[in-house]
Amino acid sequence: MDNVERGGRPPSGTQWTIEGDGQEAVVVEIGGGLRGYRADGVDYLDGYEVDEICAGSAGQVLAPWPNRIRDGRYTFAGESRQLPLTEPDRHNAMHGLVNWLPWRLVERSTNSVTVACELPAQPGYPWSLDLRTSWRIDARGLRARHEVTNTGTAPAPFGLAAHPYLRIPAAPVDDLVLRVPGRTRLLVDGRGLPIGAAKVAGTEYDFTDPRRIGDLRLDMAFGDVDRDPDGGSSVTMTGGDHEITIWADEAFGWWQVFTGDTLPGARHRRSVAVEPMTCPADAFRSGRDVIVLAPGEPWSASWGIRTAT
Repeated sequence: MDNVERGGRPPSGTQWTIEGDGQEAVVVEIGGGLRGYRADGVDYLDGYEVDEICAGSAGQVLAPWPNRIRDGRYTFAGESRQLPLTEPDRHNAMHGLVNWLPWRLVERSTNSVTVACELPAQPGYPWSLDLRTSWRIDARGLRARHEVTNTGTAPAPFGLAAHPYLRIPAAPVDDLVLRVPGRTRLLVDGRGLPIGAAKVAGTEYDFTDPRRIGDLRLDMAFGDVDRDPDGGSSVTMTGGDHEITIWADEAFGWWQVFTGDTLPGARHRRSVAVEPMTCPADAFRSGRDVIVLAPGEPWSASWGIRTAT
């Protein structure tokens, strides 16, 4: 249903609920992201309440770049740009420009909803984009399909990620068994920005075979991923009798994993953010895996969640 609570408009705007095959998801107007997801009565997404402002980027769509850009400064096509510093304590531009914009309803059915956002050209990012996300539930789980078109007149740099926090009932983060298909990890400085890379083999960060997280603090990007036969990849998390898998197609070459250690209050180390990313942090500066959209060029990518008990 379209949900506007009595007593005022929710901070995340209109709520669109989709359901089917024993599952339910809530997509929100502000940011066009995912506020909740449950399967067979179990909440697998650590989202937020209808009367809360989204915390820790939970469930948000991050575009036209994911993660951080050092000092908000980058150069593209010979021109220097300056973005707003949305992580002021670290002097970074963080998580793109659409996560607090309103997304409009395009199409809806019982088990699916499509929302869209027009990102206008602006100082720091002088290109206009049309973004659409289709959320769908079926017997295979929850699926998100992102479609982006450069509606401007010049090529535009672009990247995208999703930011769901996953949890398993009654299973502390320490006890979760995690598998991440990345063969390398990015080394970062105190501002969360890449300063190098290292292979994970033989280290405590090697999750290519499933193993318990334990007391390890994770907030890092894994790359050089092992691909599935279809070109995609997936991360799996198991606790007790429950298992949750987040998969992404070939457009996503990076997985950011964050155990929530820097989140305040009840959210501290309560769940694990598993983020499919098309490019790593600071990509607008390094150029690493940045997508360049030509004027009028469409782009699309998909990811999703499935569960097992």
